[in-house]
Amino acid sequence: MTISEKYQNRNADVDGFLNKFGNTFDFDRRLFAAAVAVNIAYCDALFHAGVLTRLESERIKNGLQTILKRAAFYQDYFEEPAATDVHSFIEVRLVQLIGETGEKISIGRSREDQSNTAFRLWLRQEIEEISGGARALQTAVVGAGERQKEAVLPAYAHSRKAQPILWAHWCLAYYEMLVRDRERLDEVWRRVNVMPLGAADLTGTSFEIDREQIAAALGFEGITANSLDAAADADFAVETVGALALLMIHLSRLAEDLILYSAPEIGFVRLSGEFSQSIRHQEFLELVRGKTVEIFGHQTALCSLLKSLPLGVHKDLQAVKKTVFGAVDTVKSCLQIMIMVSENVRVDETVTLAAVTSDYLNAAELTDYLVQRNVSLKAARKSVGEIVAYAVSLNKKLDDLSLEEFQKFSGFISADIFRALSLEQSLASKNQFGGTAPERVFEALEMAKENLQREG
Repeated sequence: MTISEKYQNRNADVDGFLNKFGNTFDFDRRLFAAAVAVNIAYCDALFHAGVLTRLESERIKNGLQTILKRAAFYQDYFEEPAATDVHSFIEVRLVQLIGETGEKISIGRSREDQSNTAFRLWLRQEIEEISGGARALQTAVVGAGERQKEAVLPAYAHSRKAQPILWAHWCLAYYEMLVRDRERLDEVWRRVNVMPLGAADLTGTSFEIDREQIAAALGFEGITANSLDAAADADFAVETVGALALLMIHLSRLAEDLILYSAPEIGFVRLSGEFSQSIRHQEFLELVRGKTVEIFGHQTALCSLLKSLPLGVHKDLQAVKKTVFGAVDTVKSCLQIMIMVSENVRVDETVTLAAVTSDYLNAAELTDYLVQRNVSLKAARKSVGEIVAYAVSLNKKLDDLSLEEFQKFSGFISADIFRALSLEQSLASKNQFGGTAPERVFEALEMAKENLQREG
């Protein structure tokens, strides 16, 4: 069949084609449980408003509970009847069960406020799950630091080894990133957790339903204040994907560090357990790094969709749900990968120790040493540059130079220079809060563990 014939056949069944084009059931059926919960709460509201009799209310709620149970029991339950979206599916199933009484569940509301409420209810749960996944990753990175809390490795500046740090300090850096990620998710959750049901088409409903009562039944913290805004609002979706984008940036950075550190040329870390004999972890880390771009795409798509959309109800907004679904799925799978990898990562302490005791990483300590003896920073840097150049010319480390050799370049250097240049002192001197001194890092590990335990 030619392309032209395909289009002719499609045009022969315009209604069928348009219905298929606007069908969202293949992706919004994940809102099924949330949509049933919204229906049950709304049914109670209609009863209290005098719209439904007690018998009608009980029949509708029993029917909805039956639909929920059958969906869990029968694998092919969603295949019939044909539905354009999850909400029409529920309505059709309800009418099949209890007859025309089931149609009364749609009194006083619109498809939009019903759909938006179910979406927010679903998203609220997903945000909680993602935050829980981020917490599990925090536990994993803190555990990685705790296992080898005295291991050292070089920190990098401008893609070059700069100064030594504790491995646990590196792990805690990612813990802190995830703290901020979870704080953002909490903030987004509060704005998601506002109920739009009752906005109806655009102007609100003329039926005396108690919106606050429905919100309380569904666990919402509040209700929307303006029906027109509620019908058109997708800010919470943009914020959610924005928070997920930052989370994915952090996962991508963690993945990139581990890709580099586990490369044979560097060899700082290896993976134990099921990963120990496989290089596939490298591929999974690369996938996490690559999937970060998907979230940026979802974020751009949402912003582009909303930027010129007039106030009101528009079919364009059905794309919001699919975009958020994709972002949520990607983040959850990437979190699982990073948790598994972090639980199995181990430092090769021999390799990392060699890395921090070479390449003149203690030159910064020599600069600090001179400045602390009232040498100007400019003069100190000049002297250190000359000393390093001299050591390089002799193929010696700074610690291998004699006191007399040091004093050729600065009379402010005395016998305590060797202690100042030692790895132990280099670490211990960074003892301000947040530094890499063992004392501070061990305190931070304990604080992180206590915070995680308090949450759990």
